[in-house]
Amino acid sequence: GDGGARAAPAMAGGGDGDGSDGGGAGPSPGLCPVSVASCLLLACGYVGSLYVWRSRLPRDHPTVIKRRFTSVLVVSALSPLWVWLWRQYTGFKTGPSLLMLMGVHSEGIFAAACFPLLLTMVLFLGPLIQLLMDYSWDFNDGLKMFLDPRCWGQCLADIRWMRNQVVAPLTEELVFRACMLPMLVPCTGLGRAIATCPLFFGVAHFHHVIELLKFRQGTVAGIFLSAVFQFSYTAVFGAYTAFIFIRTGHLIGPVLCHSFCNYMGFPAMGSALEHPQKLMIFFFYVLGVVLFLLLLFPLTDPALYGPLALCRLARPETSTSVCT
Repeated sequence: GDGGARAAPAMAGGGDGDGSDGGGAGPSPGLCPVSVASCLLLACGYVGSLYVWRSRLPRDHPTVIKRRFTSVLVVSALSPLWVWLWRQYTGFKTGPSLLMLMGVHSEGIFAAACFPLLLTMVLFLGPLIQLLMDYSWDFNDGLKMFLDPRCWGQCLADIRWMRNQVVAPLTEELVFRACMLPMLVPCTGLGRAIATCPLFFGVAHFHHVIELLKFRQGTVAGIFLSAVFQFSYTAVFGAYTAFIFIRTGHLIGPVLCHSFCNYMGFPAMGSALEHPQKLMIFFFYVLGVVLFLLLLFPLTDPALYGPLALCRLARPETSTSVCT
């Protein structure tokens, strides 16, 4: 029937016909439930795609990884269509093109690829210094290895490396940031979207509990405590990458930051406290956090990155602190 067509105008956002101020009049009553439900279904689709394959093998088995690559890439490729359907159903005038909203454009892309990654590396200054202390790398040898195509060839041939450094960061940032934020911002505003979007991301990581229980990798209490910790960590990280996505208007920054954080893992505070040079490492941990807080807004200054498409979806009173 035409029920969807009749519902759409009732949920449409404000605007004067060109969509340039689509969020200016505030969300209509029907917009928020549809937006939240759309994000929830998208998250369920992403996680569900990991389990369409029946297998008794663990998640790190190459066969499992290859199968999951297939299903998660299909869901990720279809996720922009989901945003388009949300826009068609609600009738919300988004103004900028769908690709712009999703952070896929060339203006300011070099800065978007470098500055957020640099900011994240500053935050991890302590763990990076600890890593340099524990491994006697010569700078020239490290640079040669970094520039050696054979080294990158070995990485690309390692399917677990591909999952952790390429496929997971790209697909998760595409689905949980680039696709969800355009649906949430008109409803919640920018600040609340930064806080809300990571909840879908954090909950999506609870599926690891299923596999840990299935293969009895620890006690039930230990597994659930680990899941709660992972939810908290991924939620905070998700808020950070959502902030970067909105402030830069680019997808590439969150993807590179995600890949870097996957490589580094959660800072090994325990080993840092037991390190022979623990005072120096502690100093760099603190210095990294202080520099990160000082550089957070300067290195994500929207003036460096061009127009911010998401800021045009939010009501002016909710966007000033994030978009300037």
